[in-house]
Amino acid sequence: MSEIADFSASKLLSLYRDRQLSPTEATKAALERINTYNSQVNAFAIVDKKTALAEAEASEVRWLNGNPLGLVDGIPFTVKDLLLTKGLPTRRGSKAITSNQPWPEDAPAVARLREQGAVLLGKTTTSEFGWKGVTDSPLTGITRNPWNTDLTPGGSSGGAAVAAALGMGTLHLGTDGGGSSRSPAALTGVFGLKPTFGRVAGYPSAHTGTLFHIGVLVRTVTDAAVMMNVIAHPDVRDWYALSDDKQDYTVDLDKGVAELRIAYSPNFGYADVDPEVAALVKAAVDIFAKLGAVVEEVDPGFANPRSIFQTFWQAGAAKLVRGFSPEQQALIEEGLLSIGKEGDRITLAEYLSAQDAREALGRQMQRFHENYDLLITPTLPTVAFPVGQNRPQSSIDNPQRDWAPFTYPFNLTQQPAASVPCGFTTNGLPVGIQIVAAKYKDLLVLQAAKAYESVSPFIMPLELNRNVLK
Repeated sequence: MSEIADFSASKLLSLYRDRQLSPTEATKAALERINTYNSQVNAFAIVDKKTALAEAEASEVRWLNGNPLGLVDGIPFTVKDLLLTKGLPTRRGSKAITSNQPWPEDAPAVARLREQGAVLLGKTTTSEFGWKGVTDSPLTGITRNPWNTDLTPGGSSGGAAVAAALGMGTLHLGTDGGGSSRSPAALTGVFGLKPTFGRVAGYPSAHTGTLFHIGVLVRTVTDAAVMMNVIAHPDVRDWYALSDDKQDYTVDLDKGVAELRIAYSPNFGYADVDPEVAALVKAAVDIFAKLGAVVEEVDPGFANPRSIFQTFWQAGAAKLVRGFSPEQQALIEEGLLSIGKEGDRITLAEYLSAQDAREALGRQMQRFHENYDLLITPTLPTVAFPVGQNRPQSSIDNPQRDWAPFTYPFNLTQQPAASVPCGFTTNGLPVGIQIVAAKYKDLLVLQAAKAYESVSPFIMPLELNRNVLK
């Protein structure tokens, strides 16, 4: 049964259709993986085995009757513990939120998956309110990287990334406010997608406002496309949601990259990248050229937008913290409180100036994509680093060194971007490339990622690294 947990959504659906496998068997296989490995990696805040099995059994009856509920009926999925989930607490990694309250509704993406029959396994871990790029919190403790459990999987969607890597579910909802899906995807060797802002409806509004995207973490690009077909729809609760474009993300997924114009930026002109990471990214870019793309090494040409991002991030933290009582604030991590204090010092004029700068960056990238279909960069300039640290040692030694410079610019611009596994360092740690397209070109990102995956299949930790996890 163990290998069933590694099956893609497409394969599971085909087996259900042919009555060679049941949703109950697939769900039990995923739960077996959780039972075997979660104690070592701590990817789950909540596992709801009883409800999952009941939902799987109901799905099995539907398939036997030839009447599946939707596109993902019987597919096991998980939800990052920042997204509302009906019937389960959403504590956001914080002791400041009590579980003893009603949980009456699903976030839009959760609702769409459930409406089409997906089986909810539980909630995956996050840093507290998603405030940092690693996954540990006062509530759930440390989440660990399956390639080396002494190292972090990144964050804040680290639990979802680890669950994806280990087959603890098939489809995984994350979030991405500055790289929170793409960064852990890179550090754990899975596929992570941040769709165009508004393409996947979000509710309630995040404290980070329009930086916040709903993310996808999976083991194959096709599974991401299947997932997008389910969740990429508007919801009346989301004022920013895009209108439904009726896109089928699985159609033309194998179109390839021939004659696409790809810009390759090794470092944006200002970032420090580990040489081994840089070499793996360059090798991946060379594959796109061999697949027929027209590749040019060129930077997007913007100055480091870190200060712009920090203005919104700090202001959002201030808004979040102010919403809690003094007693609740005493339960919140000091690092998040400090960011909130920085946010309290931001003036209205500074905030509006940052908004202007953000718009200018967005316009610049729109013009950039008049000449280039895609932009490829490293996802991160480094590999996984030890747990217990919020950043790599190089950034601790030099606080001005930005350890995640490639992801957050595209939260500011709201473009679709994905992290694609592109190999391993000599120490056996995964590296990712980031593929970025113009706003609304989500399918193009998926097509490029699928073209790369077709010649360089993604490898998961249980395939190579059984000595790390027992």
